[in-house]
Amino acid sequence: MKESRRIFRFAIIGTLNALIIAAVIWLMMDELDIDYMLSNVTAYIVAQTHNFIWCKYWIFPLDKEKKSNTWRQVLLFSIAFGIAYLAQFLFLVVLVEGLNCDEYLAQFLGLFIYGGVNFIMNKKVTFK
Repeated sequence: MKESRRIFRFAIIGTLNALIIAAVIWLMMDELDIDYMLSNVTAYIVAQTHNFIWCKYWIFPLDKEKKSNTWRQVLLFSIAFGIAYLAQFLFLVVLVEGLNCDEYLAQFLGLFIYGGVNFIMNKKVTFK
């Protein structure tokens, strides 16, 4: 698959994930009055189930001749998620706590940090 096509697919799923994350964060922060950090953690975990399935079968599919070890991919995907999430979360905390950035704007900007790190990790490690 051409890299441009893979990036386009990743952008589509990333947009859907961003909508899932935004909806969960909005629900938790606005409707349930839950702290922005717990809302952030919960939203990203919810979006990861969706993300893994699409990454495995549509963004980074294996050739039909190759067998995949799903448990290995789940482990590597979880590690990639952890690294991408940690980068995003640190960015979020620095913006909100260190720079007094609006919590919603910081959540939005963190999506870009997360998406970039996540794509690279999944391309180079999880689904290589």
